[in-house]
Amino acid sequence: MQQRDGNRRHRSPRGALENTLAAPLPDNDADHLMRKGLGQIYTGIGGWTYEPWRGVFYPKGLPHSKELQYAAQHLTSIEVNGTFYSTMKPATFRKWASEVPEDFVFALKGPRYAVNRRALAGAGDSIGRFLDSGITELGRKLGPLLWQFAPTKKFDEADFGRFLELLPAKQDAHPLRHVVEVRHDSFRTPAFIALLRRFRIPVVFADHATYPAIADITGDIVYARLQKGRESLRTGYPPKDLDAWARRARVWAAGGMPADLPRIDARTKPGKQPRDVFVYFIHEAKVRMPAAAMALIERLGGRA
Repeated sequence: MQQRDGNRRHRSPRGALENTLAAPLPDNDADHLMRKGLGQIYTGIGGWTYEPWRGVFYPKGLPHSKELQYAAQHLTSIEVNGTFYSTMKPATFRKWASEVPEDFVFALKGPRYAVNRRALAGAGDSIGRFLDSGITELGRKLGPLLWQFAPTKKFDEADFGRFLELLPAKQDAHPLRHVVEVRHDSFRTPAFIALLRRFRIPVVFADHATYPAIADITGDIVYARLQKGRESLRTGYPPKDLDAWARRARVWAAGGMPADLPRIDARTKPGKQPRDVFVYFIHEAKVRMPAAAMALIERLGGRA
């Protein structure tokens, strides 16, 4: 695949797939779907300010003010954790947007005040303040909004449904894409999957030692957070695991469901349509996560 200056979201046309995919796709219908089209696959990390990356991911001597620009030239997306803890200003979002390529996207984590509460129905004001803080200043570089719940938050269908009702489809005429990450085993129930499908909200697939792994397709995008990195490996994940995640990402982008990932409602299959896919290397072995993301980008055909 031809590469241009800077890092761009990577497409996976049919020819590139045949050249780069050594093993069969884990979905019998994937070839048919690929002929019909693919969603975009975005790959990145959590944040861009991390001291141990300096001299490992970032070149020695790179000014800290240039780190976002550098990261965006080598990745295709970043998940912003700072919005979970602080309210940003419109000027901040405008600055971020000015420092990255045109088709780079930011995923923003929703504020803790919205998700860390006993009764989620009362989250409306916190959600509103976040949406009104200037997120749409990112323009087309605004990616999914991640609503991450604590490991202690248990599934309550009525309570969670009230939260989903508070998530608007648009802000300032800009379409919003919401995703939820749940981390308690009580969410491993078909009732949760049915609720998400009713609102067309995707659930995060967590590759994590203890969080529930839920690969059900419940919305129009797929969002995966890969959290089993090993610092002893240069690329964080073993090559065979990166190969597997590349195959899964292609299946998701083609509208399929990887057969080797666990689903709660295995009987229901959503419509097969191209979906944008967001894959982030997060948390464990953090110093290696940029290398893991770049290794996955190469497996997906490199920068487009």
